[in-house]
Order: sequence, then C-alpha cells, then structure tokens
Amino acid sequence: MVKKQDYADIVSKDSPKGHEITIACRSWMRADVVSTHKYIPDTKYVVASSQADEYRQNGLNVWECPDSAQGNICRVSNWIMDNCKTRWLIIIDDDLINFGRYNGNKHKKIKSEDVMDLLFMCFMMAEDADVKLWGMNCIDDKGAYREYTPLSFNNYIGGPFQAFIDMDLRYDEKLNLKEDYDMTLQVMNKYRRALRFNFLNYNFKQHVNIGGCASYRTVEREKQQYDLLFKKWGPKIVKKDCGNSRTHRKKEQGYDINPIIKVPIKGV
Repeated sequence: MVKKQDYADIVSKDSPKGHEITIACRSWMRADVVSTHKYIPDTKYVVASSQADEYRQNGLNVWECPDSAQGNICRVSNWIMDNCKTRWLIIIDDDLINFGRYNGNKHKKIKSEDVMDLLFMCFMMAEDADVKLWGMNCIDDKGAYREYTPLSFNNYIGGPFQAFIDMDLRYDEKLNLKEDYDMTLQVMNKYRRALRFNFLNYNFKQHVNIGGCASYRTVEREKQQYDLLFKKWGPKIVKKDCGNSRTHRKKEQGYDINPIIKVPIKGV
C-alpha cells in the first residue's frame, strides 16, 4: 500500500492542504466508552466545552466545540465543517471497531497501522473521480457485496463514516436521525454522484452504547424523522423497507427504522 509521504508529491501545489486529513469524531457523554481512537490514533473527539475535561482526563485528543453546537448531531457536524481547516474531512462515530475489505470472496480486517494509508488512497481516488462525498459499504456480510461492483456512484453513504472533499453542503438539522440519508441525497441532487467503496466496510458498536444519539432515539421519533425525509424528497426516492422475506410477520415489517432510497440517476 502506498505510504502517506508519497502522496504529498502528487497532490496539486494549488491545494497544499489537500493531503491533510481531519478525522473528526462526534461524541457526547461517552468519555469512558469511546473506541475509535484505539483503531485510528489520529482521531479528534469533538466534544462540548462542558465535557472536554472529562475526555482529556482519559487521555483523548479533544477538539472542543461550544455547548450550543451539541444536542443535535447535524448541528455539531455542521460546526465541524464550518471550522475544519483542511480540504479533506472525515466525520465518524465514536464507537468504531475496525474496517474490513473483500478480495473476491475473502474478507480481511484492515490493521490499525494500515488505516491512514487506506484513507489517503481513498481520498486520492475520490479526487480523481471528482466527487465531494465518499464512503464505505455499511454491511460486512458477503451477501451485501457484489465482487463485480467494487465501486459505485449512486448508493447511500452511511452516517457512521462520511468523508468529504471541500464540502459546501450542510446537514439538515431537522433530520437529526436521518441526516446521512439526507446528505447523500443532497450530494446526489447537486453533484450527481458520490463514491462508495463497496469492497470496503466498517464495523461499529451501533445501538449498544449509552449517550450520543442513543439518548433520544425512539421508534416514535424514527417514524417522525422518516415522515420528514419522505416529505422532503418524495415517494419516488424515499421508500419504507417492508422486507421481502415471506417469513417476516406483518407486525415486524412495519418497524424497520431505516428507509430505502432510490436515487434516480443511471449507473452503479
């Protein structure tokens, strides 16, 4: 894999900050349980001023934001974007376990010491593809990976890991539980594509930690958020996931909190 120092030689001199990556990890009330820094040491935890000392006492790299920016995942993400000093930005959740990759039918976990090289490679490919947003497959199951489609340009980019290049769009604060779906659609609508590395995937401890979005995520709020997303983008783009399996009971089908989005742009 290409080393970081090699990239500095090929990044355009007109954008000297292009080869620097800011890895911003949103966190709230989880100083004792965060894990992303264990896998990506360059991680900066974006935390409110009132909680910053608690995170620092645990030896974490803190990027302090005002308390007013917290309480809404979209608001703090927008604060990160507004205050980021680099062209390349990754916004990531605080409970990352690891990244993985498929090579044919074989799945392999990516070592921590190789992660930064991987991220640099992906950013350079995203620059070459002229995209503003890139991400990874949100599922590590082989059933979700097609080996003949290692890359795609019109698929959903999950919120636990979203990578931006000089992004001018911002998250919709009204959609703080469906912000990743909305951001994907915003990017598709304006720039017509986003790059997803389907052969790469991530593994988070989602829905098991306290604090963060878990403190206000309920089925009722998820339904309200779905309705807002549906109203914003319409029935041809946002659809409910009712399940295709006949083994699913009707009662269970109605409680899938994740919508299906259909991007009306040709291609993969």
